[in-house]
This record gives sequence, C-alpha cells and structure tokens, in this order.
Amino acid sequence: MKNILIILILSIVSCKPNYVLSQHIIQKTANCPENSTCSMELIPNKTIEFKADKFGILYPIISEGEKTLLKYTFNKNPIPNTQDSNYTEIVYAELDTELNEVELTDEDLKNVKLYFGRFCYCKGETGYYPIKKGTFKLSKANKNSIKIEFNFKISEVPQIISEIRETITLKSN
Repeated sequence: MKNILIILILSIVSCKPNYVLSQHIIQKTANCPENSTCSMELIPNKTIEFKADKFGILYPIISEGEKTLLKYTFNKNPIPNTQDSNYTEIVYAELDTELNEVELTDEDLKNVKLYFGRFCYCKGETGYYPIKKGTFKLSKANKNSIKIEFNFKISEVPQIISEIRETITLKSN
C-alpha cells in the first residue's frame, strides 16, 4: 500500500501540465538577420487551411477553430527611395490547443501544417509552399516559456530564413 501511495505521489508531481494559450502573443525575436525585423506570434483558437487560386498559387485561410497558430514573420528593411524593395518571409504552423512538446522531421512536418511564404517583387517566385524537408521541435523552456527549434529548406523558391531558434514567453492569465 505504501508503494502504491509513493508511485501515485511521484506520478502527480512528475506530470508536467500542458500550457493552454488563452490570448494572442506577439513577440519580437532575439535572432533576426541584420537590417530586418522579425516577430513570432501564437494565435489561439484558430485553424489554417491553404487553398489554391485558379493559377495554382496557395494562400492561407485562417478561421476560428480548436488549434493554436504559430506565425513567424521576417521583414527585410526596404531600401530607402527604392520602389518595390519590400521583402517578407512568413512561416506558419498549426499546433494543438495544448502546447505539447513536439519533434518532427521531413514528411511528418505536414502534421503541423508547416508552410513557408515568400513575398517580394520577384516575378514567379512568391507565394506559399508546404515545408517538406527539415526538423521542427517545440519544447518547454520553463513553466512560462516554450522553445522552438526549426531548420528547413524550400526547393521551389530562394529563401533567407532557413533556421528559427526562439524562446516565446507565455503570458499568464
């Protein structure tokens, strides 16, 4: 009986409760290339779906849902006095409502709907693309933050961002 009580207490103490996000979090990133701005967002109670237009170009549709969206945005600073010098890359992932630890590679990346978007005045080389090659890891850094480690490669278009290593501070209610 004493052993059962010890096992029960240890299992309760060792269980790490998953964090359920209840508010939109936007945070500037610590690791961003020079002459640019980067941000990371966690958007609760949303889902994302990618549809193709009549030309086969993918675009996201974000709607109310039971997931949490991760959005990473890289904006290169425009060249002063130069039209059409804007350049943006976006990465989306759809995570569970409870931010569980996740580790995925290559083909399994589709489980979190990982997509890369490139937007610039780059004829024929913009749009969203599914990420099929890389590694994605989400882990708890401590009780108030999660760590994201992500390496990926897109073959369809050139990319500046191929690695994301960030810790996101979760706000308490």
